[in-house]
Amino acid sequence: MKNFDGIIFDIDGTLADTHELIFDTFNHVIEKYLNKRMSNDEIVALFGPTEDVILKEYMAERYGEARNDYYEYYRKNHKEKAPAYPGIEEVLIFLKSRSIPVGIFTGKGRKSSEITLKELGLIDYFDLIITGDDVEKHKPDPEGIRLFLSRFNLQGERVLMVGDVANDVKAARDAGVKCALVLWDKFSREKFSGVEADFKFYSVEEFKKFIFDNFE
Repeated sequence: MKNFDGIIFDIDGTLADTHELIFDTFNHVIEKYLNKRMSNDEIVALFGPTEDVILKEYMAERYGEARNDYYEYYRKNHKEKAPAYPGIEEVLIFLKSRSIPVGIFTGKGRKSSEITLKELGLIDYFDLIITGDDVEKHKPDPEGIRLFLSRFNLQGERVLMVGDVANDVKAARDAGVKCALVLWDKFSREKFSGVEADFKFYSVEEFKKFIFDNFE
């Protein structure tokens, strides 16, 4: 037995470089329906609620149209704008081969999460996918992590949460699990490199070695 019995991943900035795609997608519908653009920081400030909640608030009676446009653009441009980080699939293959419970806990909504995981070809590696639509309180509340622990009957100290922002670290700490802060995404490295975490990784290769050494 090694150090961990289960692992939970965030999606954006952790499995794939999706931030620019998210910014572009929001501005695609904001330009079309509100005739303006928002800066990346302004869009980040909206995060917390899922895309559907944000769109419903901003698009009012045109929400249905805007929602369809949002997901169509997001899916259509995913392969070009948001590839998986090289080496991530090798990590997931390793974990899957050892029958280790592997989960997702993301603030993204169910629809965008499934689009991303399918476009990346990674969806079948995950035993449980918990999105912002599946919890009452979004990150940094640890509800999603606790659901994972309960589902697989795991002890918190033997589970690792892998994410790229401060909310992932806080959720992990509040749930009593270990946290790996991954900073291979430029957006996360610039904003969160000073956040304290149990482990920090600046490349997928570094993270992959850690996983191979710490999971049975």
